[in-house]
Amino acid sequence: MNNDFTFTIKSICLDENYHPSDSTRITTNFANLARGESRQANLRNALKMIDNSFNALAHWDNPAADRYSVELEIVSVDMDVEGDGEAFPSIEILKTNIIDNKTNERIEGIVGNNFSSYVRDYDFSILLLDHNKDQQQFSIPADFGDLHGKLFKYFVNSNAYKKHFKKLPVICLSVSDNKTYYRTENQHPVLGVEYQPNESSLTEQYFKKMGLQVRYFMPPNSVAPLAFYFFGDLLNDYSNLELISTISTMETFQKVYRPEIYNANAVAGKCYQPNLNNQDHSITQIVYDRAERGQLAIEQGKFAEEHFIKPYQSVLEHWSANCAL
Repeated sequence: MNNDFTFTIKSICLDENYHPSDSTRITTNFANLARGESRQANLRNALKMIDNSFNALAHWDNPAADRYSVELEIVSVDMDVEGDGEAFPSIEILKTNIIDNKTNERIEGIVGNNFSSYVRDYDFSILLLDHNKDQQQFSIPADFGDLHGKLFKYFVNSNAYKKHFKKLPVICLSVSDNKTYYRTENQHPVLGVEYQPNESSLTEQYFKKMGLQVRYFMPPNSVAPLAFYFFGDLLNDYSNLELISTISTMETFQKVYRPEIYNANAVAGKCYQPNLNNQDHSITQIVYDRAERGQLAIEQGKFAEEHFIKPYQSVLEHWSANCAL
């Protein structure tokens, strides 16, 4: 049995002419924007919001707030399980690149940012729901997230990853609406004020199995903290411009998809409880179908089950049991 899974990495530019590929999860932030009659305006508006946010944070030597622009690459990772050329679209992430319009320099940003995975859809939309079907009390399977976590760590440690990317990924997500976050005295010039949650969440536990730690920061000009998942030392392994590229990109997506939290009209206080029913928020000019986005996650989970989990179940179980990651 060949246990050396191979990865193929491809990237395309995310600009106003972007069209999602057939293998892209349609619920993915950028793919969801690039659909329907408003697709081009959606993308143009989102990219402008990202640039504006970046320049507001990178304000030094930038008096007109126009020095920088952000270019985004969609990085697609296909995985070949049996070495027969049959590849499964395992992961999609974003890579930021920073253009310094003053020096004409192109600066590498951060890889990761948005994290898209069919197997994660399977875990949360199929496996977890089936496990709790007709149960009186919610519970989590003992091995929940084990396979996905090991596959992610295997990818990050692969030659394919190291060939394409200089630094380890940072993934930036929304805070949870069923937790409370407490503001600390710790403050970073770019990441902002640090918050700490009252308890661990299922998402935290899931990403921990991917080898990732988490810290919560509310950047300057923001109204709610973001969750930053990372390897190593978030504050010292990345430059200020790299961190700003992630903040500006992911907060823009969150303003679109979770305006109740990230486009709220009141700033998070010392004790913060995110609320998806908050009516005191502003709406962006970007249009998307929120209900459809929720329904598609289940379809995507079924796709992973049909094309990856079931066909390769014995191979994956054997590999996961013997994988030392």
